[in-house]
Amino acid sequence: MKTVVITGGTRGIGYGMASEFLKRDCQVVICGRSSDSTQAAVQSLAEQYGADHILGQACDVSDYAQVQALWDAAVSRFGAVDIWVNNAGLSHPPHQLWQIDAERTKAVVDTNMLGVIYCNQVVISAMNEQGHGFIYNMEGSGSSGRPMPTLLLYQLTKRALKFMTDGLVKATKDLPVNVCYLSPGIVITDLLMEGYTDAELERVKRIFNILGDKVETVTPYLVEEMLKNDQHGARIAWLKTPGIIWRFLTSPFNKRDLFS
Repeated sequence: MKTVVITGGTRGIGYGMASEFLKRDCQVVICGRSSDSTQAAVQSLAEQYGADHILGQACDVSDYAQVQALWDAAVSRFGAVDIWVNNAGLSHPPHQLWQIDAERTKAVVDTNMLGVIYCNQVVISAMNEQGHGFIYNMEGSGSSGRPMPTLLLYQLTKRALKFMTDGLVKATKDLPVNVCYLSPGIVITDLLMEGYTDAELERVKRIFNILGDKVETVTPYLVEEMLKNDQHGARIAWLKTPGIIWRFLTSPFNKRDLFS
């Protein structure tokens, strides 16, 4: 029985992964920014899978002490942490960089960059001490280095995450800690849909319907692959290049609608 910590596990992909890990008899720890959202998610999961294997704790990942407290709570409850998924993230409405206010800019950078730095610092140190463990850093739009002007702020944080993960894979190669990549592709969640006007959404729906998927489609694959993986530096990706090409080639004949 593995113990898994998922940051940002109260909704979207994080909640979907928590559910899938619990289905597979894992012990799961989730966190959200608020106690209310965290406990609501814990209650929902406990109703489906029982309360014995689920723990929730509020955690702002941009606060180092709170990240350390999350690790400590997981170990106190379940003894060790086998898998830690850095899923917590913030996006922003599809605006140009200079159109995003300072408060949202700081929140996105603090969560997506400072948060993932703190999580890796805490968890690599702790897993090295316990002698084992896997860390998965969540890629996203921008990781590949192809900028989209209206998502530039979010993308630059994911590009930085990719750069950091590349370096950590090299830095931890002689440690009993495995740093890996997790790439879910385009998943229809509140994070993805935030801030689109009806007109803007109509313009992007075609691409989302070709390349996107629902949480319940993607998360079983991601969880199965994480549980099977034993390779340092592995990249678990839902939709790879051949799949992307196939989606485009078959799109005239396969009228997918993820929004109905």
